[in-house]
Amino acid sequence: MFPQQQTKPVALVTGGAKRIGRQICLTLAHHGWRVAIHYRQSRAEAQLLVDELRQMSIESVAIAADLSRSEDTGKLVQEVVSHFGQIDAVINNAALFEYDSAASISAQKLEQHIQINLLTPILLAQRLYDSIPDGKMGCVINLLDQKLFNLNPDFFSYTLSKSALQTATTMMAMALAPKLRIVGIAPGLSLMSGDQTESNFLTAHTKTVLNKSSTPEDIANTVLFALGCQAITGSVIVVDGGQHLVPLARDVMFVVD
Repeated sequence: MFPQQQTKPVALVTGGAKRIGRQICLTLAHHGWRVAIHYRQSRAEAQLLVDELRQMSIESVAIAADLSRSEDTGKLVQEVVSHFGQIDAVINNAALFEYDSAASISAQKLEQHIQINLLTPILLAQRLYDSIPDGKMGCVINLLDQKLFNLNPDFFSYTLSKSALQTATTMMAMALAPKLRIVGIAPGLSLMSGDQTESNFLTAHTKTVLNKSSTPEDIANTVLFALGCQAITGSVIVVDGGQHLVPLARDVMFVVD
């Protein structure tokens, strides 16, 4: 992945203890990466994953941080470097995803989404930039959303924050090169969320041109590809089975049988 290094590269995965973050950690570990697993409240799940990776002889560590606090975010990269001696990539997987609408949006709700979904990835990119030695290249991967390419008015604050992160991905790719590459990955509906029933999830998951949306494995494999392809920066890879090509008046969360 990073041929200029003699040691195995290190990735920090925010929200790495569960769901898609867990799959990203496992996929990277299977392909020679050492992994720092960020968590907020999922301490038990994070430690289970660390134990699982150590049984595979993969060096890993679980690090707690509240991404709603900038001071916590600022320490994350430092803790990774203190443990491993280096850091090569940050995968911004953690996100706040709470429902609101244009009619119900509040300053508090928007600020919470902006803090976690936009400011945190920017701050982590800054810290990574400061940590990469001159002459070497790191990578930031920002998890976005297919709905940015197929807008609907649901999850108003969430969508605004992810839209801003998409713009930040482009701007940071320009400003922080050649030391950092910044890549966006926009998944489709991949796992059950919120109040979805299994039946509603399966229906929504097939509302694509390929009759299936993304899986956690699809997303993790795309992260791995983006980390390994050093000619990619400032781009967004949509990984959704073509979900963004099927217009919906409501978010896919609200698709029912």
